[in-house]
This record gives sequence, C-alpha cells and structure tokens, in this order.
Amino acid sequence: MMKTPRSFDHIDTWVFDLDNTLYPHHVNLWQQVDARIGAFVSNWLKVSPADARKIQKDYYLRYGTTMRGMMTEHGVRADDYLAYVHEIDHSPLEPNPAMGAAITGLRGRKLILTNGSTDHAGKVLERLGLTSHFEAVFDIIAAELEPKPAPQTYQKFLKRHDVDPASAAMFEDLARNLVVPHQIGMTTVLVVPDGSQEVVREDWELEGRDASHVDCVTDDLTGFLQGLGAKS
Repeated sequence: MMKTPRSFDHIDTWVFDLDNTLYPHHVNLWQQVDARIGAFVSNWLKVSPADARKIQKDYYLRYGTTMRGMMTEHGVRADDYLAYVHEIDHSPLEPNPAMGAAITGLRGRKLILTNGSTDHAGKVLERLGLTSHFEAVFDIIAAELEPKPAPQTYQKFLKRHDVDPASAAMFEDLARNLVVPHQIGMTTVLVVPDGSQEVVREDWELEGRDASHVDCVTDDLTGFLQGLGAKS
C-alpha cells in the first residue's frame, strides 16, 4: 500500500537536528568530531585506534551516541567527553543567508533538537549566521544524557518547549531518529547528501529514504524550506 505523506499546512513548530542537517554532509565537520571521539575512546580504554574505531561505532549504533556507551560501559563523565570531542575547527562552515531567509519565511517557532552540546550548537549556528533564527536549543544535557532516538528524549523536548507534535515538523539526517517523531504525530523530513561530493558516513546512516516513517526526503534543505515558505 502506498504511504500518504503528511502535509505541512498545519505546522506551527519547526524542529531541526543540527549536524549534517543545517549544513551539507560534504562539509564533513562531523568527521572532525568523529576523529576526536575515536581518539577519546583510544586514550580512555588504552586500545589501538583500530580497536577504538570498532568500539566507537558499536556504541554509536547500540546506544545512540558513543558517549552514552562510554558512560554506561566505562563510567565516563559527560562533561569531560563533550569538552574533548567538540574541540574542533568550525571554520569550514560558511554563512548561509539563503537558508536564514528560508527559515524566516516559515510561520511559527523554530527549535533545535541535537545530540550535541549547546556550546557546539552555538558555534555552528554562529558560523552559519543562523543564531537569531532559533528560539532555543535542546541538547544532550537537557535530554539528561539520553540521546535520540530514545523515546523519552523526544517527550522531554516536547514538554520543555510546550510543543504539540501534531502541529510540528522534524528535520533530521538519520532516518532512525525520525521513527519516534512520526509515531507521535510529527511530519518528518529526511535530509540526505546531495551527491555532489564524497561524504564519510556509515552505511546504516544513509538508509531509510523509503521508510514509512519518513514523509519527505530532500538533498537541498534551503530549497525545500523556500518551497514551504512560499506556500505559507
């Protein structure tokens, strides 16, 4: 049976993931974080980089973030981990006034829901020139260190910011992080690489375009938002 994607006519709250969603995958900013995570795991567990890589990706897949796995399995403190892995060069990010204008064109509230930290989010938004476009950032600390796709994380977000999921849309680069939003009534959009340049991702991270919980797929978020703004 063909799925009927949800529309955007009723949306008054726009919820965005941060990394690889508000900027193109091929910027590979997350690749820097990924490398820092590997180094942290290697140093903490005193294992080779190759072994650390395997552990890192196993925890990422099983726990939602490598940090959650390291906390659960090895007693790592979140503050130490976040400070280390987000110590990166944000300069590859460039201002995106077109996206800013497209976000402004959306009627209603705009919020960030990220598994990263508010410090990292602040630096990313500043580089993109988007800081003033968002009402708030709900980060991994606000989520009490439970990352997406944990159902309770979305519930905490909805309660904290008084969001009605039936009138909200969620933009994400990982399809698995859209399962719960769709279940609770949000309209879901998967943001995928545009294919113009090589991206560094795990195979499972790029899956889900045809999943029933994905209402729309776009490889051009700015253009997609411009289209929505034109209809509102």
